Amino acid sequence: MYAIVEIAGHQFKVEKDQKVFVNRLATEEGKKVDFDNVLLIGDGDNITLGAPAIDGAQVSAKVLKHLKGDKVIVFKKKRLPCKKRTQTIFI
Repeated sequence: MYAIVEIAGHQFKVEKDQKVFVNRLATEEGKKVDFDNVLLIGDGDNITLGAPAIDGAQVSAKVLKHLKGDKVIVFKKKRLPCKKRTQTIFI
């Protein structure tokens, strides 16, 4: 059994006991989160499709921990002398 859920503006295909890496949620670590915007539920040959979401369907998850993404380095250069700039962004 699987479901397609919209989490933070992105769609994810999730199954039972699966770990999914999503953008940071406004929930503390170890807390339970419920997502009620379920777009599709598939169980073998039976597929339930919502328009746009399925009423009464809900997916529960637990926030394991918050992570930081990789460091992004932005380098800007123009053809004039002294027009180089490096900027480091943490995502």
